[in-house]
Amino acid sequence: MIPALILILSAVAYRLAAGLLIHSGATSLSNFAPLAAIALCGAAYFPSRFKFSIPLGALFISDLFLNYYYGATLLQPHIVGRYLALALVGLIGLALQDRASFKTLLPASVLGSTVFYLITNSFSWLSDPGYVKNFGGLIQALTVGLPEYSSTPTWMFFRNSLVSDLFFTLLFVACMHFGRKTSRACAGAGLPRVA
Repeated sequence: MIPALILILSAVAYRLAAGLLIHSGATSLSNFAPLAAIALCGAAYFPSRFKFSIPLGALFISDLFLNYYYGATLLQPHIVGRYLALALVGLIGLALQDRASFKTLLPASVLGSTVFYLITNSFSWLSDPGYVKNFGGLIQALTVGLPEYSSTPTWMFFRNSLVSDLFFTLLFVACMHFGRKTSRACAGAGLPRVA
């Protein structure tokens, strides 16, 4: 339970810091976050009660703070899309739980990034009146976005998501393998297990 709480608090702290830094002009951090990797790997490795509650809980807690700070409501279509996308990334991890490894989770991370990007940008296209509701508007939502919201095109958000999801998935899987190896070594030496 303690590692799960630490993971939630770390993800929330990271997302809050990145969200506030982006507001101050650090757009290179846009979408560079651990939540999709936590959703993917958490569903693959965590016990049943934590598989979805940790990533969605971290997203909700950080949304509470960031939305309050920016004066936004929690019940907006693009926010619902974000939760749906994160849950689908978790389902990808759930499908791999019996064969979770670098070999399976790194390609799944790319798939998860793509799913997240397509869903969140499609929800923005559908809900934002700035986008024309045709194929051209969808392409705009998937590539450059709306200029009045950011100088960062949406394809750069996707690039940052890909890089961060691969990085945090690699880190997560490496930590899980290290933890398992340490537990086996402790068990073999008759030492107390590290949780």
